[in-house]
Amino acid sequence: MKYFKVTLMDKGKRSEEVVKATNKLTALKIAKQNHPNMGVLKAIETTPPMNASLDNLFEGIKKSFEPKIDLNHKISAIRQLSVMTDAGISIHDAITEVALNTENAKLKTIYQTMGNDINAGKSIADSIEPYKEEFGHVAIAMTKLGEQTGNIAGSYAKLANILEDIRDNIKKFKKAIRTPLITLAAMAIAFTIMIMVVVPKFKEIFEKFNSDLPIPTQILLWLENVLNNYGLYILAFLILAFFTLIHLYKNNYEFKYKIDKLLVHPKFYLIHKVIFFSTMHKYTLVFGELVKSGIPVSEALDTAVGMVDNEYIKEKLLSVNANIARGISLSDAFAQTGLFENMLLQMIRAGETGGQLDAMLGKVTDYYDARFQDLIDNLATYIEPVMLFFIAGLVLLLALGIFMPMWDLGKAVKG
Repeated sequence: MKYFKVTLMDKGKRSEEVVKATNKLTALKIAKQNHPNMGVLKAIETTPPMNASLDNLFEGIKKSFEPKIDLNHKISAIRQLSVMTDAGISIHDAITEVALNTENAKLKTIYQTMGNDINAGKSIADSIEPYKEEFGHVAIAMTKLGEQTGNIAGSYAKLANILEDIRDNIKKFKKAIRTPLITLAAMAIAFTIMIMVVVPKFKEIFEKFNSDLPIPTQILLWLENVLNNYGLYILAFLILAFFTLIHLYKNNYEFKYKIDKLLVHPKFYLIHKVIFFSTMHKYTLVFGELVKSGIPVSEALDTAVGMVDNEYIKEKLLSVNANIARGISLSDAFAQTGLFENMLLQMIRAGETGGQLDAMLGKVTDYYDARFQDLIDNLATYIEPVMLFFIAGLVLLLALGIFMPMWDLGKAVKG
């Protein structure tokens, strides 16, 4: 939803009103409904009022605590639907059975509603359409394909395979990064405790020195003063800033686009490769599977790009369909994005020419998967130098900050 400043005219006097709407035409329509006796002159997009911004922020924070549907539950439910419909059970009975047996309360409610909609005469695609955010673009596409071909069991089996592949990569990445994050968090907590507990013990000694303290010691004393006097305020600020950034990232397109573009910049050590290869693997996996299933290339491209979370990469991939509509080949459209290596473009070009596009897309997917798996398998090796540098910096600061004044004191005593 956006906010528009609407200019109204009543008996020669102008007034303005902020209207919340999806687009300018809707904003004008809402303003006319709210003020039927006044003239509506124009609507200009504007920033949200302060109270609306705060409401959106708190709503975003509240939503972040709401439990989401676990991917494992979704895969399990889809796999059950595939097996049951393949055994000849009607889709309505299969959905009703899944709704009874699933453990996830939100998923249970969704499937119960879908079962009622199907029983009322709706198609499976129409019944699942309102839950695009929960199931994703690819689930909608595979449902439509299953209905069109009359093979809902095969479509859902393939959908489960796609989601399992994505889930396994997410799980592997989380497992690989868990240990480095725990180590860094432990070091940060230990450093904070030493600053707040150990440094004050030496503070009285340092204050008796008549000479100027070394820079490392001054830094430690400054940190001790800040943490002991403003520690709770800093913690509260960091928590608020964290949730604000999350809210802006989820709800402000321009902010999200800038952050996404920054994250895939080569200067971001390791992070840009992890994001790029995981995103491209997911995109080519979904696109290849949809093409293999018989979905038209144009529709498959639209569905696959819906799986891309990074807005900067998505913007480049969105141009592919537009270029194909202008008569450009798929390989040339991919080349214009600047995202694909020449070797991969040659493979896609060969697949187009030889009528084996789905097979070549499978090879491209395997390539991105291999690059991503290599990164994950060697993540500890890549991160180790950064962690050592960080740990060495903290230890060096503590050692120099505490012992340098002691050395000066020792020299003074000997003198």
